Amino acid sequence: MMAAERGFMHRLPSPGKTVDVQLTFLGTGTSQGIPVIGCHCDVCRSGDPRDRRTRTSALVRTGGTTLLIDAGPDLRQQMLREGVERLDAVLLTHEHMDHIAGMDDLRAFSFAYDPPRDMPVYGNARTLEAVRRVYAYAFSTPRYPGVPQFELHGIGEKPFTVGGARVQPVRVMHHAMPVTAYRIGGLGYITDAKTIDEGEKQKLKGAEVLVVNALRKTPHISHFNLEEALALINELAPARAFLTHISHLMGRHADVRLPPHVALAHDGLVVDL
Repeated sequence: MMAAERGFMHRLPSPGKTVDVQLTFLGTGTSQGIPVIGCHCDVCRSGDPRDRRTRTSALVRTGGTTLLIDAGPDLRQQMLREGVERLDAVLLTHEHMDHIAGMDDLRAFSFAYDPPRDMPVYGNARTLEAVRRVYAYAFSTPRYPGVPQFELHGIGEKPFTVGGARVQPVRVMHHAMPVTAYRIGGLGYITDAKTIDEGEKQKLKGAEVLVVNALRKTPHISHFNLEEALALINELAPARAFLTHISHLMGRHADVRLPPHVALAHDGLVVDL
């Protein structure tokens, strides 16, 4: 497994290296992003590009399939920045707006086909109900020309397949709200979690790379703080781990000290498994 920091150009795998899963961090910030509107703290005024965080989202490429995890309000900016032109399906973690508010921009990927195709969207029942409510105009009859086209797929506890990707849902808790984490090959991806049942943790053990939300250093009611995220990483023992869903209260990227196998993710970071 190899991680690299780079700018806006995609990094290709090294010659001779087999890549089973490629993870691109599209966004690594919390619901407000960084900089926060009107904030003048050291993090929000930082000149380090790693401290400029759009809302949390990720792109996973595996088995010839390209998956998007969450579609927040910065989706258009993220897709243009990374040059993404193909998308096979969307995996939603939960219904909060920093994770679904950019779904209207998914229509670009539908309209890239002739005729346009519905975008497959996977999520738990509660999340898909929110999608129908927030994007009611996309489900109206007759369909207004140009609206996004969604094909909703409810998921439970069992693994499912999207193209060449096998996806294992993992149930985590965002205070009292169920959130879906995902295991895709050697990748475990968790966001907006505060607690995880022991049985669900078993689905994440053996991951080569584990992504975990870490909001800040002090405790929070519905998110892991840094200490809790590191404790989970220590328990699940991945080869490498990356922290995401980071607020400005974590401190500047360059100042956060972590174990050698753990790193703060940042927007645009690519990790090959």
